Amino acid sequence: MYFAALLARTEDGWEASDTELDDVETLADLADLAREAAADEGETVLVFIEQEDAWFGVVRVDGEDDPRVYVSHAAAAARSSYGEILTSELLGDDDPDSELDELDRLTALDGTEDGEPEHAPDEDEDASAGSAGIAPAGPLGDGRILADLGLSERELLAVTEDALGEIADAIGASDILEAVR
Repeated sequence: MYFAALLARTEDGWEASDTELDDVETLADLADLAREAAADEGETVLVFIEQEDAWFGVVRVDGEDDPRVYVSHAAAAARSSYGEILTSELLGDDDPDSELDELDRLTALDGTEDGEPEHAPDEDEDASAGSAGIAPAGPLGDGRILADLGLSERELLAVTEDALGEIADAIGASDILEAVR
């Protein structure tokens, strides 16, 4: 079961509303939903998403800027429909053909007789090139997503069972969040 809420930062403080994610298929859809919740253009809106204590995600939308994303446990999130939206964007596999492209890259022959590559990658070369789409069993994204609102990266990494409650408390929105829970 999912819980999702939008928190919009206004001149008068935080305003929250629970939200349905039924029509959300991409991070862009989620960002548009957040922008609609803002009373004024340019306001900060946070989207909290949680799945039964398995993982949580925070999406931050500041006006028309690209959304910033943090996911507490990427591997768990990647196995869920809404978490996959967040992790696929962070891992760079938002293109449905990316798996095919990766397979093509791994099996491409360079024209030599036996199909061996002319250059084998050194251990020092970037090994992450072949890891697109593999979600880590831990946090993923922008750990400083809430730093300017009162929650440092270190504190974000240390949240416990009631993660969204702890985050809301740190940014001064706990009463507002509890009202929509």
